[in-house]
Amino acid sequence: MNSRERLLAAARCQPVDRPPLWVMRQAGRYLPEYRALKEQHDFLTLAKTPELAAEVTLQPLQRFSLDAAILFSDILIVPEALGQPYHFRDQGGIGMDFSLDSVEKIRALCSPAIVREKLDYVAQALRLVRRDLGEATALLGFAGSPWTLACYMVEGGSSKDFAQVKALARDEPALFGELMDKLATAVAELLSMKIENGVDAVQIFDSWGAACPGELYWDWSLRWIKAVIDRLPATTPVIVYAKGMGEHLSALAQTGASVLSLDWTVDLPSAHDALGGKLAVQGNLDPAIMTTDAETVRAATTALLDSMRGRNGHIVNLGHGITPDAKIECMQALVDTVAGQR
Repeated sequence: MNSRERLLAAARCQPVDRPPLWVMRQAGRYLPEYRALKEQHDFLTLAKTPELAAEVTLQPLQRFSLDAAILFSDILIVPEALGQPYHFRDQGGIGMDFSLDSVEKIRALCSPAIVREKLDYVAQALRLVRRDLGEATALLGFAGSPWTLACYMVEGGSSKDFAQVKALARDEPALFGELMDKLATAVAELLSMKIENGVDAVQIFDSWGAACPGELYWDWSLRWIKAVIDRLPATTPVIVYAKGMGEHLSALAQTGASVLSLDWTVDLPSAHDALGGKLAVQGNLDPAIMTTDAETVRAATTALLDSMRGRNGHIVNLGHGITPDAKIECMQALVDTVAGQR
C-alpha cells in the first residue's frame, strides 16, 4: 500500500497497513531549509510564486517519510482575490488593508467567479508539486472556512474578541448571509480548482470556530462549511478542522465532512466511537511535545496509536500546527514511530 492509497483508505474508514501521517504546517519555520529560503523571500512571495511554493511544499517530504504533501499557501488568498488585500503587522498578526465595516464595502467585493483567474498561481504550483511528487504520495490542499475568513475581513485583521463580525452576524443577518454566501462560493471555487489540479483531499480550517457562541455555531459557521462541501466532488475526501470545538462532533459531522481533525483536548478513541465509524478522525498529538525530546514523542505517539488500534479511519497528525521551535529529532521520532506500526 503506497502513501496515497493509505491516506485515501483511512479517510474513507477502510483498512490500512498502518495509519497515514502528515502534519499541519509541516512545510514551515521549524525546517532550517525553509528558514534559509525565507531569508531570500518574504512569505507572500513564497506563497505566490509557483516554483517557490512547490519547493517549500516538498521540503518536508525530502527530509521525512510523510504520507502526504500539503500545498504551501495561506487562507487569506481568498479575500485578496475578492479585492481585500492583507499584510503582516509589524507587531505580529494579520492586517487586512481595510475592514469590511460598511454595506458598500461588502458589496464591492469581487464576484467569486474571479477566484480561478486571480489564484491561477495556486494551480500552477500544484501541477509542479504533482509532477515532482509522483503518483505514490498524497497531495492535499486547504482553505479557510467562510466564518474564519469573515472574522479577518470584517475585523480588519487579527482580533481578540471578534466583536465586529459578531455584531454583523447578530444585528444584520441578511447582510451577513450575503457575505457568507459569497465566501462559501469563493472557497468552493478555490478547492475545486485544487482538486482539478491534482490534490487528493482537502482540509477546511475553521480556525476561529470557537469565537462563535455554541448555540449559534451551526448558523454562523458550520452551515457555510456545508455549503462549501456540497459544491465539491463527492469522491474527494474533505477534512474539517475546528480548533476548540470538539464538543460539537455531531454538528461537525452534519457538514458532510469525511474526516474530522480534532485538537489535543479531545479523547480521540471516544470521538471516533461517538461517530460510529462513519467518519474518520485526524490527530491529535499536542504540538508542544514536538519541542521536548525524541523519547517523549515516541511515548506519546505510541500511546495514541495503541488507543486507536483496531479502529479504521485514523490519520495521525498534531492537534494543531507544528510550531517554529519544534525540533527536527522530534519530528523524526514521530515519523519513525508511525512507520513502525503494522
